[in-house]
Amino acid sequence: TTPAWQADPDTAARLSGGRADTDETVGAPPLPRSTPTAISIPRIGVEAEVMTLGTNPDGTVQVPPLEQAQRAGWYSPGVSPGEAGNAVIVGHVDSAKLGPAVFFSLGSLTKGDTITVSRADGTRATFTVDEVRSYPKDTFPSELVYGPGDVPALRVVTCGGVFDKAAGGYTDNVIVFARMTS
Repeated sequence: TTPAWQADPDTAARLSGGRADTDETVGAPPLPRSTPTAISIPRIGVEAEVMTLGTNPDGTVQVPPLEQAQRAGWYSPGVSPGEAGNAVIVGHVDSAKLGPAVFFSLGSLTKGDTITVSRADGTRATFTVDEVRSYPKDTFPSELVYGPGDVPALRVVTCGGVFDKAAGGYTDNVIVFARMTS
Protein backbone atom coordinates (compact mmCIF):
# COMPACT_ATOMS: atom_id res chain seq x y z
CA THR A 1 0.00 0.00 0.00
CA THR A 2 1.06 3.57 -0.53
CA PRO A 3 1.94 5.35 2.72
CA ALA A 4 -0.30 8.29 3.59
CA TRP A 5 2.77 10.48 4.09
CA GLN A 6 4.63 11.53 0.94
CA ALA A 7 7.90 13.42 0.95
CA ASP A 8 8.52 16.43 -1.24
CA PRO A 9 11.09 15.72 -4.01
CA ASP A 10 14.07 17.27 -2.17
CA THR A 11 13.30 15.41 1.06
CA ALA A 12 12.71 12.14 -0.79
CA ALA A 13 16.02 12.53 -2.64
CA ARG A 14 17.90 13.30 0.55
CA LEU A 15 16.38 10.42 2.55
CA SER A 16 16.80 7.90 -0.24
CA GLY A 17 20.48 8.66 -0.65
CA GLY A 18 20.11 11.13 -3.49
CA ARG A 19 21.73 14.51 -3.29
CA ALA A 20 19.30 17.28 -2.44
CA ASP A 21 22.01 19.93 -2.49
CA THR A 22 25.68 20.30 -3.36
CA ASP A 23 26.83 20.71 0.26
CA GLU A 24 25.91 17.16 1.27
CA THR A 25 28.81 14.91 2.25
CA VAL A 26 29.41 12.11 -0.22
CA GLY A 27 28.80 8.70 1.33
CA ALA A 28 31.15 5.72 1.55
CA PRO A 29 31.10 2.86 -0.97
CA PRO A 30 28.93 -0.18 -0.12
CA LEU A 31 30.22 -3.16 1.85
CA PRO A 32 29.32 -6.83 1.30
CA ARG A 33 26.52 -8.36 3.37
CA SER A 34 27.44 -9.11 6.99
CA THR A 35 25.29 -9.56 10.07
CA PRO A 36 25.39 -6.59 12.46
CA THR A 37 26.51 -7.47 15.99
CA ALA A 38 26.47 -4.15 17.87
CA ILE A 39 25.37 -0.54 17.55
CA SER A 40 27.06 2.49 19.08
CA ILE A 41 25.48 5.95 19.28
CA PRO A 42 27.89 8.04 21.40
CA ARG A 43 25.72 11.17 21.57
CA ILE A 44 23.03 9.30 23.55
CA GLY A 45 25.23 6.74 25.31
CA VAL A 46 24.05 3.68 23.36
CA GLU A 47 26.38 0.66 23.26
CA ALA A 48 24.14 -2.31 22.51
CA GLU A 49 24.17 -5.80 21.06
CA VAL A 50 22.12 -6.31 17.91
CA MET A 51 19.97 -9.43 17.48
CA THR A 52 18.65 -10.72 14.16
CA LEU A 53 14.90 -10.27 13.57
CA GLY A 54 12.43 -11.08 10.81
CA THR A 55 8.69 -10.74 10.44
CA ASN A 56 5.78 -11.92 12.57
CA PRO A 57 3.13 -14.27 11.11
CA ASP A 58 0.94 -11.21 10.39
CA GLY A 59 3.72 -9.64 8.30
CA THR A 60 4.75 -6.98 10.81
CA VAL A 61 8.38 -6.48 11.75
CA GLN A 62 9.55 -8.34 14.84
CA VAL A 63 10.99 -6.35 17.74
CA PRO A 64 13.32 -7.55 20.49
CA PRO A 65 11.53 -9.26 23.41
CA LEU A 66 10.69 -6.77 26.18
CA GLU A 67 12.88 -8.81 28.54
CA GLN A 68 15.78 -7.80 26.28
CA ALA A 69 14.80 -4.14 25.90
CA GLN A 70 18.46 -3.04 26.07
CA ARG A 71 19.23 -4.87 22.81
CA ALA A 72 18.50 -3.60 19.32
CA GLY A 73 17.30 -5.74 16.44
CA TRP A 74 18.24 -5.85 12.77
CA TYR A 75 15.50 -6.50 10.21
CA SER A 76 17.30 -9.33 8.39
CA PRO A 77 15.02 -9.66 5.32
CA GLY A 78 16.42 -6.25 4.30
CA VAL A 79 20.00 -5.25 3.57
CA SER A 80 22.67 -5.35 6.25
CA PRO A 81 24.15 -2.08 7.53
CA GLY A 82 26.81 -1.10 5.00
CA GLU A 83 25.19 -2.69 1.95
CA ALA A 84 23.61 -0.45 -0.68
CA GLY A 85 20.04 0.25 0.39
CA ASN A 86 18.17 1.02 3.60
CA ALA A 87 19.22 -1.20 6.52
CA VAL A 88 16.75 -1.14 9.41
CA ILE A 89 17.54 -1.46 13.12
CA VAL A 90 14.69 -1.34 15.65
CA GLY A 91 14.55 -1.16 19.43
CA HIS A 92 12.32 -0.27 22.35
CA VAL A 93 12.04 3.20 23.85
CA ASP A 94 11.07 1.86 27.28
CA SER A 95 9.33 -0.88 29.19
CA ALA A 96 6.86 -0.55 32.06
CA LYS A 97 8.78 -3.24 33.93
CA LEU A 98 12.37 -2.24 33.10
CA GLY A 99 12.16 1.53 32.51
CA PRO A 100 14.18 3.30 29.77
CA ALA A 101 15.27 0.97 26.97
CA VAL A 102 18.00 0.98 24.31
CA PHE A 103 16.56 3.81 22.19
CA PHE A 104 15.06 5.92 25.00
CA SER A 105 16.92 9.06 23.82
CA LEU A 106 16.84 8.34 20.06
CA GLY A 107 14.60 11.34 19.35
CA SER A 108 17.25 13.73 20.69
CA LEU A 109 19.74 12.92 17.90
CA THR A 110 20.39 15.73 15.45
CA LYS A 111 21.86 16.11 11.98
CA GLY A 112 25.57 15.26 12.00
CA ASP A 113 25.48 12.81 14.93
CA THR A 114 27.15 9.46 14.23
CA ILE A 115 26.03 5.86 14.56
CA THR A 116 28.51 2.99 14.23
CA VAL A 117 27.41 -0.57 13.50
CA SER A 118 29.88 -3.40 14.18
CA ARG A 119 29.55 -6.32 11.79
CA ALA A 120 30.26 -10.07 12.05
CA ASP A 121 33.01 -9.82 9.40
CA GLY A 122 35.01 -7.52 11.70
CA THR A 123 34.24 -4.30 9.82
CA ARG A 124 32.39 -1.27 11.11
CA ALA A 125 30.00 0.92 9.19
CA THR A 126 29.69 4.50 10.42
CA PHE A 127 26.60 6.49 9.52
CA THR A 128 25.90 10.21 9.80
CA VAL A 129 22.42 11.34 10.81
CA ASP A 130 20.61 13.36 8.14
CA GLU A 131 17.27 13.74 9.88
CA VAL A 132 15.17 12.56 12.82
CA ARG A 133 11.39 12.55 12.41
CA SER A 134 8.34 11.33 14.25
CA TYR A 135 5.38 9.82 12.38
CA PRO A 136 1.98 8.65 13.61
CA LYS A 137 1.94 4.85 13.36
CA ASP A 138 -1.00 5.01 10.94
CA THR A 139 1.07 7.07 8.47
CA PHE A 140 4.37 5.21 8.85
CA PRO A 141 6.57 5.97 5.78
CA SER A 142 7.25 2.34 4.83
CA GLU A 143 8.81 3.17 1.47
CA LEU A 144 11.33 5.60 3.02
CA VAL A 145 12.25 3.08 5.71
CA TYR A 146 12.16 -0.29 3.92
CA GLY A 147 12.23 0.77 0.27
CA PRO A 148 15.23 0.33 -2.01
CA GLY A 149 18.13 2.76 -2.14
CA ASP A 150 21.28 3.20 -4.19
CA VAL A 151 23.67 4.05 -1.36
CA PRO A 152 24.31 2.50 2.07
CA ALA A 153 21.78 4.01 4.47
CA LEU A 154 20.47 3.23 7.93
CA ARG A 155 17.04 3.65 9.47
CA VAL A 156 16.83 3.37 13.26
CA VAL A 157 13.27 3.05 14.54
CA THR A 158 11.66 3.18 17.99
CA CYS A 159 8.35 4.18 19.51
CA GLY A 160 7.44 7.75 20.37
CA GLY A 161 4.55 10.08 21.00
CA VAL A 162 2.08 9.32 23.76
CA PHE A 163 1.58 5.91 25.34
CA ASP A 164 -2.00 4.79 24.65
CA LYS A 165 -2.93 2.52 27.57
CA ALA A 166 -6.06 1.25 25.83
CA ALA A 167 -4.08 0.21 22.73
CA GLY A 168 -1.11 -0.97 24.78
CA GLY A 169 1.47 0.99 22.80
CA TYR A 170 2.79 4.33 21.67
CA THR A 171 1.01 6.46 19.07
CA ASP A 172 4.07 7.35 16.98
CA ASN A 173 7.39 6.06 15.68
CA VAL A 174 10.65 8.00 15.86
CA ILE A 175 12.84 7.33 12.82
CA VAL A 176 16.48 8.30 12.35
CA PHE A 177 17.55 8.62 8.70
CA ALA A 178 21.32 8.27 8.24
CA ARG A 179 23.80 7.55 5.44
CA MET A 180 27.07 5.66 5.62
CA THR A 181 30.07 7.97 5.64
CA SER A 182 32.88 5.56 6.55
